[in-house]
Amino acid sequence: MKASRLSISGILILLVLCSCGPQKQQYANRAEAIAAQIHDPASKYVIVACHRGDWRNFPENSIPAIESVIRMGADIVEIDIRRTADSVLVLCHDRDVLRMSNFSLIYRSNPDKSARIEDLTLAEIKSLSLNRAHGIAIDTLRFPTLREALMCTKDRICVNIDKGYDYYDEVLAITEELGVTDQVLIKGKKPIEVVAEHEAAYPRNMMYMPIVDIQRPAGQALFNSYLEQGVVPLAYEVCWNVNDGAFEDACRKILDQGSKIWVNTIWASLCGGDGNDDDAAFQAADPGSVYQQYIDAGVTMIQTDRPEMLIGWLSRNGHHTL
Repeated sequence: MKASRLSISGILILLVLCSCGPQKQQYANRAEAIAAQIHDPASKYVIVACHRGDWRNFPENSIPAIESVIRMGADIVEIDIRRTADSVLVLCHDRDVLRMSNFSLIYRSNPDKSARIEDLTLAEIKSLSLNRAHGIAIDTLRFPTLREALMCTKDRICVNIDKGYDYYDEVLAITEELGVTDQVLIKGKKPIEVVAEHEAAYPRNMMYMPIVDIQRPAGQALFNSYLEQGVVPLAYEVCWNVNDGAFEDACRKILDQGSKIWVNTIWASLCGGDGNDDDAAFQAADPGSVYQQYIDAGVTMIQTDRPEMLIGWLSRNGHHTL
């Protein structure tokens, strides 16, 4: 019996020792897990950002468009914001609501009525119906406010707020109130000193990354300022419209510095020209004939207009498993 007890004790000790080995990091929610990948320059997980949500199936920047990309398994949803006449931030890319709503129909008897968001109150904007991509209004869908959108995304997906820096103080107040500051990313082309001074005013800030148009003098100057001053951002959004080696050179410097690389495959003009964007990947027999070049360059953040296709290709090739 004594030998038996010792044997059992030994087994228990081995089990305890095994359980103390390397463990997969546990996160409170999916958005936290995604944010951790954004903060990890060594991670090979490729983060997929969806441009204006699933706008192929729902109105862009709408709650259903956001819900759809969450279901697809996207990591970031990119949204656009504007400020109303009564100082409420709403989701919309354009300066006016003409393309995205039935404004022209509602105000056909008042042709002088301004359609600019800055001239409309929230109540006026909420009275409009959002248009589908083919221009037919959906009676049940309205322009969401930023607060409504972030309540939808909270803990489920990270958010990139385009033009978010233009409304930094207002956006930060909302993210702090909702407890999602660590889940929100903004980008910009401001000098390092301007960003640092702005962020110093707050104890907590949203994630930030610079945008560098690597083939333009201003973009190259901004990029060089980060390198020369030794400031290491989470990532750089790199834009280029011709494959002349500038992108590859920038990638090497970024990876050496210890940052991540974000590219936009939504339009050819942002990623080296024809044959390098989402549409080219869609038309190809194998999407990898387009996307593999970015993996080879060390890119781990891709903004896309075809999230389902990109996520599928990444997953099949071992690049999109948390």
